[in-house]
Amino acid sequence: MSRKPFFYDITLRDGNQALRNPWNIQEKEIIFKKLLDLGVQGIEAGFPNASETDFEAVEHLSKIAPDNVVISALARCNESDIKRAADAIKYAKKPRIHTFMAMNPLGIEYVIKKPLSEIKDICINSVKLAKSLLPEYGDVEFSVEHFGDCVENIDEVTEVLKEIVNAGATTINLPNTVERFRPQTFVDMVKKIKNALPENITISVHCHNDLGMATATTVESYFAGATQLECSLNGLGERSGNTNIYEVAIALYNSGIEIPLNLNTIYETALLTSEMANVPIWEKAPLIGYDALAHRSGIHQDGVAKTKHLKKGAYRAFNPELIGRGNDELFEFTSQSGKTALYEILNSTPYKISMQEAVYLSHIAKTESEKVGNLSTQKLIELYLNDICDIKGNFLLQDFRKIDSDRFNLTFKYKDKEYDLVAKGNGPIEGCINALKKAGFEIKLINYEQKTIEAQKGEEAEAMSIMQFDNNGKTIIARAINISTAEANVKAIFNGLNLMNNN
Repeated sequence: MSRKPFFYDITLRDGNQALRNPWNIQEKEIIFKKLLDLGVQGIEAGFPNASETDFEAVEHLSKIAPDNVVISALARCNESDIKRAADAIKYAKKPRIHTFMAMNPLGIEYVIKKPLSEIKDICINSVKLAKSLLPEYGDVEFSVEHFGDCVENIDEVTEVLKEIVNAGATTINLPNTVERFRPQTFVDMVKKIKNALPENITISVHCHNDLGMATATTVESYFAGATQLECSLNGLGERSGNTNIYEVAIALYNSGIEIPLNLNTIYETALLTSEMANVPIWEKAPLIGYDALAHRSGIHQDGVAKTKHLKKGAYRAFNPELIGRGNDELFEFTSQSGKTALYEILNSTPYKISMQEAVYLSHIAKTESEKVGNLSTQKLIELYLNDICDIKGNFLLQDFRKIDSDRFNLTFKYKDKEYDLVAKGNGPIEGCINALKKAGFEIKLINYEQKTIEAQKGEEAEAMSIMQFDNNGKTIIARAINISTAEANVKAIFNGLNLMNNN
């Protein structure tokens, strides 16, 4: 589909009016500039006749707006509102007056209390007035408030909209002001209006999220012919909020639609908006919530690990880098997690682990998690140090020291028996293995590796010894950490002995 969506942001009007503490002019300007960074094509700057502050804010934002962004002011269908809106946006390079009136049966009978024929005349005159007060480069948007409730009188509303278009409105906005029905019901209504109006008229949708379907309704309305999508940052708005701009943008992006937004600014924008609105981001919020990229189930973690190098992940709806979250996909360990989570979490720290060791440690970590719930990375490191780098068993190292150039003294306990041995060797590893051989404990070292764990602030760097032993044809991996390389080596040997003996 070649038609690009037109993102019309309503955070500064619909979102702001729903805040417990609405923004002042300076705060509105901060959000306004973030919207420009995001790249929205239209901004509803406020409702000028609502208050002097709102008028001044709209006027100020109109003055600093770039040439290529539509700046809109909301006005009811009355002369006072429309004139006030025109005054507020007169400095904008692309000014718009957005006026509205309900036409749904409930609104007609109980709120407006006028017949649709009289409502039509008010709307037509209001659009004509708005058009007359704007320069040639300005335009008028008209909204059928509660359009989603016009199921019963959609044919009559369609005829009214034809006359409103003839009066000068070039954007017809169809709000789902209170979400009551399945998205398809609303989408079918949008399609009907789209087919009834001239090709040059922009169809817009403005969906609220009362039943949690605003994103779905907006996305499907785009495919039904709506070009302008009215959304807000973080989904801010009355009651359960308005359509979330991030969700719509990524849903369309995933559907192969070219999105004219700077998607990599989404996460930064979301955090700033949350802070300024004093509305926390729900941890399960799509895209921007803490848990949106978290995996705790062992099955999911395994799939994520196996596809993390691919553009499309097994359990990832979007690439975190796309919205500015970097490599933010994370594993967390609970009793539902497994070896893959441990492997991924610990290998993101200086304390590396093999999959074999992760299998061993996962049983211990699961038991611990059943007691306390989610285990932090620091807790997993503690378990790693206690249960991987210090294996408990029948072999207990007591002391190991160098006597002279090639002789070493080893003292240890095996079960209840104590050993005090001297053996030769070309270094501590060979000296320790030869001493154990004297005591009747032969082990076969296959591979040895030494790493350095970088020092934390105020601490010494540590040596990590990693050894592989043959255990009746199977390879056992053992490791140990110490500031002394020699002690780390010997401790790793004893950890290997205990691992083989425990098995």
